[in-house]
Amino acid sequence: MQDNLTTTFAALADPTRRAILARLATGEATVNELAEPFDISLPAISRHLKVLETAGLITRGREAQWRPCRLDAAPLKEVAGWVNHYRIFWEGGFGKMDDYLTQLQKGDDNGSIS
Repeated sequence: MQDNLTTTFAALADPTRRAILARLATGEATVNELAEPFDISLPAISRHLKVLETAGLITRGREAQWRPCRLDAAPLKEVAGWVNHYRIFWEGGFGKMDDYLTQLQKGDDNGSIS
């Protein structure tokens, strides 16, 4: 059994699914509305939606004949928490770059980044 983070990353790995999520971030939509910008079949869109639903990134309602899809961003919070754990590494890298640029501006360049 996969953990939630693995399932979420797998769902986010596909650019079509990321585009669908971006569209749903603006509001709910039907399968046909979600399919409009893509040059793929409705069954292919439905498979993408199933992956997103399995990952918990979308929910599908039922209102008479209309089955709207909605974004559920809760799994993204777990992704953000995991990524945030590594923030110190990229911020530390920028800090070193800032120090180097400051040295260059002062004419104090010794040719290395400490």
